[in-house]
Amino acid sequence: MAIRINNIALSIDEDKNLLLNKVSKKLKVSKEEIKNFKIIKESLDARKKHDIKYVYCVEIEHDNEEKIVKRLKDKDVRMEIPSYNAEIEFGNKELKSRPVVVGFGPAGIFAALLLAEKGYKPLVIERGEDVDKRTETVDNFWKTGKLNTESNVQFGEGGAGAFSDGKLTTRIKDTRCDYVLRELVKAGAPEEITYIAKPHVGTDLLKGVVKNIREKIKSLGGEVLFSSKLEEIEIEDGKVKSIIVNGKEIQCENLIVAIGHSSRDTYEMLHKSGVFMEPKAFAIGVRIEHPQELINKSQYGEMYSHPRLKAAEYRLTYQSEKLKRAVYSFCMCPGGVVVAAASENERLVSNGMSYHARDLDNANSALVVTVGPDDFVGDSPLRGMEFQRHYENLAYKLGGGNHKAPVQLVGDFMQDKVSTKLGEVTPSYTAGYVFKDLRECLPEYVIEALKEGIVDFDKKIKGYGNYDAVLTGIETRTSAPVRMNRNEKLQSISVEGLYPAGEGAGFAGGIISAAVDGLKVAEKIIQEYQPMK
Repeated sequence: MAIRINNIALSIDEDKNLLLNKVSKKLKVSKEEIKNFKIIKESLDARKKHDIKYVYCVEIEHDNEEKIVKRLKDKDVRMEIPSYNAEIEFGNKELKSRPVVVGFGPAGIFAALLLAEKGYKPLVIERGEDVDKRTETVDNFWKTGKLNTESNVQFGEGGAGAFSDGKLTTRIKDTRCDYVLRELVKAGAPEEITYIAKPHVGTDLLKGVVKNIREKIKSLGGEVLFSSKLEEIEIEDGKVKSIIVNGKEIQCENLIVAIGHSSRDTYEMLHKSGVFMEPKAFAIGVRIEHPQELINKSQYGEMYSHPRLKAAEYRLTYQSEKLKRAVYSFCMCPGGVVVAAASENERLVSNGMSYHARDLDNANSALVVTVGPDDFVGDSPLRGMEFQRHYENLAYKLGGGNHKAPVQLVGDFMQDKVSTKLGEVTPSYTAGYVFKDLRECLPEYVIEALKEGIVDFDKKIKGYGNYDAVLTGIETRTSAPVRMNRNEKLQSISVEGLYPAGEGAGFAGGIISAAVDGLKVAEKIIQEYQPMK
């Protein structure tokens, strides 16, 4: 066991080495008696700008742990919370064919990893390229505007998260999160992601991490195929029988569908095959860019340039009483860039990305407004997807084609004027931009809500509504437009043996929650079947 100690504070001028002294004093034991000292969490408390501090949760071992906890009677000192136990009891059914995982983003990666570790030799099929080839393809798209609809910012090894900073923040409380973080560290991610409050890997480092996990899966008997697209599912008596990949039939009785939120042609195929799904709410809007220094000053005050302080982040929410919609920041990228993120021809999508250092000039974030099934036309479960397509096409045409983005200064946007020149912020959007009126590519109610949100957020972050801040259109891929409903076995309610997983299935909202969902689905297969012989 171990003791976990919360709320150990250090000023930003104090060295981390002082933590052991503070823990020793709090527990009233000598430093020599403390074993296996480990930081569990580090968070920054900047609520008081004159007294910014780091707050830690640490874990230690001691020969008299229970005695110490009972003696202190301190709510910040308690016995360790048990971590995720991957010792899952195997099922007794015999597999006729190895499990197949469709998609190699977070859900697919961790489903395949757990299955491989337990001896199930999964087959992974990914429509996009491996991360090295994919990076070359994406770089070429950003330079030339020539889109590869099979391998891009949305599709390929690592999933969409590989090109959006590798943020690992999650609000879910699940011990599987620790397993995910530990495996990422084993694969080359920085150790700090296991304890800092808002962990991120960075797009540059994440590429190497996913490659290492892929090689681990292969070393354990798994197989990973790239440029391999799921084209059809053969269903017999309500059960998965086989799949068609690149024109070839593959026998399959357990199919994990971890396709991400942008595989629209796959959604269409699944719908035609009888997989039950329903539309769900998501959010659309723009990317907003400010000087990173402005955000640092707002969040840190006079201490904004202190060497121990990293590029500042923010998270903002507003509820429009008039429009009955939420406006919020999403996927905030400190010291990052706005990137072209389309996956279909003649449709424009923006996203945000940071490298590990987060040291570029601009801060950017999605600034989005909630939309739901009542906003979508028709009665198809895919009507939310068609809603996205419609506005992405308008944005593409507004930008003049070739994936150039329409942009507008915040001051001009608030006055319904087309911008004519830049101020202190230069748009970082990777494929180029043109000055346009964003009202031409977003619903009127979204425009109204964004304006309300900007006014409110300027009260919370001084300068948020600065005239020269830049809005880049449009952000539409905040989450999946559908949910593929599941039963207690985490299988589709309409097709036995099909396991919808991760963000694309409507059950996650980020790298960690998607990875956790992939683990949950893999566990269900393990609990029902014996490993491959």
